Amino acid sequence: MTWFDQEPYDIRCEWGLPGVEQMTSSDVIVIVDVLSFSTSVEVAVSRGVTVFPYRWKDASAQAYAQQRSAELASSRNSLPGQYSLAPSSLITAPRGLRLVLPSPNGSTLSFAAMSHGATVFAGCLRNASAVARQAQAAGRRITVVPAGERWADGSLRPAIEDLIGAGAIINQLTGIRSPESSLAVAAFEDAADQLPERLLSCASGRELEERGFVRDVEIAAEFDISGVVPVLLDDAFVVQTGLVDIN
Repeated sequence: MTWFDQEPYDIRCEWGLPGVEQMTSSDVIVIVDVLSFSTSVEVAVSRGVTVFPYRWKDASAQAYAQQRSAELASSRNSLPGQYSLAPSSLITAPRGLRLVLPSPNGSTLSFAAMSHGATVFAGCLRNASAVARQAQAAGRRITVVPAGERWADGSLRPAIEDLIGAGAIINQLTGIRSPESSLAVAAFEDAADQLPERLLSCASGRELEERGFVRDVEIAAEFDISGVVPVLLDDAFVVQTGLVDIN
């Protein structure tokens, strides 16, 4: 045990890839990237889409998609009608679509968590309570990871929307909480009555608004409207059945 693994606690919370690497004893790891990876995964999977996360948006991504008979998502600034990391682009995605979704944050964290043998869920504000119920059914030691964003030099930028999203999930979990988990719950409780305003006024939200993606922030701010819980099985996020009734 190290000082940083939160081993004495059932419910843990830590930022980004270093957080995933510290929580090696977790039964369940929930990746929270509210703007926008985990929100996009929830929206897509709720439509019956199989989502293949991928770390890089480069030439290798197209080959990865072809190997899986999947479509490669475009950049967020792509033309209307093309699928991308923007949740709004996935609202009407057809059932049965197989989609490779490049993301340097959410995808990297998802695969790192899976490499430790944990059950990996994608959580956001939209499915917070449902994720909590599924996570509780899947294991006792649960780590919720706010993904954060990245500064220009590649270092982690803690993002309050992810801390709020993590707190929304942890708030529904039973077990001994780490101090870090309790702080995430406090962040959620402080923002719970004004989620759209908080997301639109935070740094990530202002960036998306200036780029013309207000609708994506609005979709991400919708709270507990979904019972869909994406789980990473092999190399794809799908809906896992048979864990617990989420209705």
